[in-house]
Amino acid sequence: MKKKIMVVDDDPDLLHSVKQALEEPESEYTVICASSGARCIRSLENNEIPDIILLDIIMPKMNGWETLKNIQENSLWRDIPVVFLTARTDDIAEKVGSFLAADYIEKPFDIDDLKRRIDKVLENSSNFKK
Repeated sequence: MKKKIMVVDDDPDLLHSVKQALEEPESEYTVICASSGARCIRSLENNEIPDIILLDIIMPKMNGWETLKNIQENSLWRDIPVVFLTARTDDIAEKVGSFLAADYIEKPFDIDDLKRRIDKVLENSSNFKK
């Protein structure tokens, strides 16, 4: 069964390129795109529950920190692993992001590294649930 990944970013080019790269032929992923934190929350409220969320930090209105807080406060969503995928490269953001989320990946990123890290988080998540 394909793993469902939600990518949350306000950059439409990034959403498109990540979707294309992760949904290549023979891929084990299905990608849902959300162009804002609010759209991410709306998708979750509509029961579109992914196996993992890739979340940008720097977004207008509801940033990634606020989006993560909303996800973690809901008992139905708090176990969804979240990976920050962001252009924030400062040490404080990386330390806090690594503590709060399952992983912290800086843009630009290598797509093969992204896939490996997604797989690792999903594997750790499934081991944790057992």
